[in-house]
Amino acid sequence: MSGTMPVIGMVGGIGPEPTIAYYRLFVAAGHQAVLINSVGVQRLLAAMFRQDLPFVTDYLSDAVSVLAKGGAAVGLIAANTPHIVFHDAQKRSSLPLVSLVEATCRHVRARGLKRVALLGTRFTMAGRFYPDVFDAAGIHLVTPAPEDLLHVHDIYVNELLQNQFLPETRLRLLQVIDRLIDTQGAEAVILGGTELPLVLTDECHRGVPLLDTTRLHVEAALQAVTPSA
Repeated sequence: MSGTMPVIGMVGGIGPEPTIAYYRLFVAAGHQAVLINSVGVQRLLAAMFRQDLPFVTDYLSDAVSVLAKGGAAVGLIAANTPHIVFHDAQKRSSLPLVSLVEATCRHVRARGLKRVALLGTRFTMAGRFYPDVFDAAGIHLVTPAPEDLLHVHDIYVNELLQNQFLPETRLRLLQVIDRLIDTQGAEAVILGGTELPLVLTDECHRGVPLLDTTRLHVEAALQAVTPSA
């Protein structure tokens, strides 16, 4: 049905609303050949809370194998937090995977930014998988102060992952971003959770770019299946 258009395989469901956003972006770009294998966000989240990374790796690797068997040319995991095991999943996969973190880093580097803030779940903000990539590119990452970090994580788990995108939540997140700009000199803010662009819909705040990792991931996946000129 896809003709000669290469199939992009996506591990989705982490959570459902961002998966829909990914799909809409692919279709808007004229790429309808998308294979989605939806997994359970609550199972993954429970494993993250108990620090069971082997389970996360197994679960995602099994999900990627379904995409490979389905004929996908490349694969992607449509969420930030699971990228904590991205390299382990890639080692197990016969399918080339497109890294959301590396795609975001390339974009930040291309814009000449040197100091950027990261928002997401606690696992993303406190993890090493973003800093390891950005440090290698000479880009300094900053995260919210401890109380703000816990506040953002609580919003993420108890509201955004429950498909609640409230105006008052947007204001609270912008207050955190204000502090990242004022106290830590953030030149841009990475929306390092694919639910975040659904509540922080503007491209900038106070002139500071809000980087939509969903859009950057989609663009990287499209580039991966587009023949070089």
